[in-house]
Amino acid sequence: MRALNFYSSNYHSQLVCRRKSCTIRLGDKTHKYAEGDIVWVTVGKRFAQKKKIYTAVIDRVLVKPIAQLTIEDLQGENPDFASVDDLLVFLQSIYEKTLTPADIVTVIYFSEIIE
Repeated sequence: MRALNFYSSNYHSQLVCRRKSCTIRLGDKTHKYAEGDIVWVTVGKRFAQKKKIYTAVIDRVLVKPIAQLTIEDLQGENPDFASVDDLLVFLQSIYEKTLTPADIVTVIYFSEIIE
């Protein structure tokens, strides 16, 4: 089974409260995630222990330039995001590189599976 892992500790509370419904990842990740995939939603640093929050199904996978992200995409990533600029600042801090609105991202919508 694959994991949809989140590095940032900011995500832990959003995931536990179920406020986060998608993730926006830099580049085309369609080779890694597909609609209908079952994944573990986890939190933890790279190459370290992870904590499983819940099991989820991937509902939708979209590839598009950052400039074409919708308010639904932005707020699914973080309900506090109001603009593409908010997301750019965040992604630049995560990926530690300069990004532009033309850069391609993958938007992965997911929902919890109640067991």
